[in-house]
Amino acid sequence: MSDIKFEIKEKVGVLSESPKGWKKELNLVSWNDKEPKFDLRDWSPEHDKMGKGITLSTDELKELKKILEDMKL
Repeated sequence: MSDIKFEIKEKVGVLSESPKGWKKELNLVSWNDKEPKFDLRDWSPEHDKMGKGITLSTDELKELKKILEDMKL
């Protein structure tokens, strides 16, 4: 399996942190030199390891924002 190349273009925010220092972050990430997308996943303290996550286009993030605003939390 080939290596996955990534570059964090912008750190948007941290949602939580585990006792081991891993952080669930929303970032703008370029994967394999492609157009950056919003990315939500767990990252190790050095950002050299990552958990499974999701990537969202700007339009998808806007739709998610609308959904969250309509939720009764």
